[in-house]
Amino acid sequence: MSSDTQPSDTHTSGGASLFNQPRAVYAVAFACVISFMGIGLVDPILPALKTQLDATESQVTLLFTSYLVVTAVAMLVTNWVSSRLGAKRTLLTGLVIIVIFAALAGSADSISGIVAFRAGWGLGNALFIATSLAAIVSSARGGFAGAIILYEAALGLGIAAGPLVGSVLGNISWRGPFYGVSVLVAIALVGTFFLLPATPKPEQRTALSAPLRALTHRGLLTMSITALLYNWGFFTMLGYAPFPMGLSITALGWVFFCWGILVAFFSVIGAPWLQRRFGTARSLYGSLTLFAIDLGVMAVSPTNQTLMIGCVISAGIFIGINNTLMTQAVMIVSPIERPVASAAYGFVRFLGGGLAPFAAGKLVEHFTVHVPFALAAVTVLLAVAVLATGHRMLTNADAGLTEDGHTVEKLDDVEGEIADEFGGASGAIDEASRAR
Repeated sequence: MSSDTQPSDTHTSGGASLFNQPRAVYAVAFACVISFMGIGLVDPILPALKTQLDATESQVTLLFTSYLVVTAVAMLVTNWVSSRLGAKRTLLTGLVIIVIFAALAGSADSISGIVAFRAGWGLGNALFIATSLAAIVSSARGGFAGAIILYEAALGLGIAAGPLVGSVLGNISWRGPFYGVSVLVAIALVGTFFLLPATPKPEQRTALSAPLRALTHRGLLTMSITALLYNWGFFTMLGYAPFPMGLSITALGWVFFCWGILVAFFSVIGAPWLQRRFGTARSLYGSLTLFAIDLGVMAVSPTNQTLMIGCVISAGIFIGINNTLMTQAVMIVSPIERPVASAAYGFVRFLGGGLAPFAAGKLVEHFTVHVPFALAAVTVLLAVAVLATGHRMLTNADAGLTEDGHTVEKLDDVEGEIADEFGGASGAIDEASRAR
């Protein structure tokens, strides 16, 4: 019997290959790659935008801030929307918004116009990413942990490809990267429309206040604050490091491409290996601490081009590990419905990521280029301290226990609950896959 006709495949733990998935999963994963390209796409052209549009560094970093802050705030309403439209319609709506606003950003004639259209892009991004993770988890073979790895692989590939595509198109015109993403997302939109089966609307609608109420749970709040502090360091590096490096558009594209490849590799290979060997908590302590040291080295000599290139590329190791383990942990540390927990977590962490690049630009204007990287190193060390307050929570999560020591569902059982939240998307996708 072929793998397409074995119902147990959907719930197999770790036995399924990333290359043995329903076509609908590939469609959503491809859309994830293109969507995440938008994060690093503008990195190679940041110095060019500063020069060609006569803008300050802090104004240019607003391209990250408007995009990520709107993404963060919009995360609060994604469950409310998806519980009324259904998973597929929410995904498609998010992609349509990205196509429109990416094209509008390319058509803008001022930095303020690009910033404004990046904000609209952030709205589409929130609708898409909040639903895409649940769609992949509900339908991917290989269990919950395998689905998270598949999602993080898509994220890593998107982050890696974004700067490279941005550099190629940016050498033609600074408008090129924006138009390029608009076209690629349009292709992903078509693929998702035809390959992802229709998903019924959930029987139960999510309240608008659900994500904020979810943050009253200690475990989820601990992970969210940890992620906010970690993302401050992450996006200080991503959003501001291109300026002191003083590289060409092409060189910046290759630097961040190498960084993104390490993000992808350590998301898929490194993080699971460390988790099996040392557990989630210890792996995160080590990875976050090493990332803080990396940022500290950048703070010491941010104008040393060779040193900065090495630090930026090596940061991909720690970011890949952190992204996978933190995403996996936040989905199991609380009894809250997973889509709601994901939205609450996304709201808090993207706020840190959005504010950091703009703050970095302002700190350099008022102090020196050393300060934003030093602050980033401190915030990541604070993330370790906050995470340590939830050590028991993480060790219990690894063991499949609640904070009180009661048994909870294992990682491989979680995708069933997420499928229920999205109106039985898993069953619909599996049935459509077998029919083909």
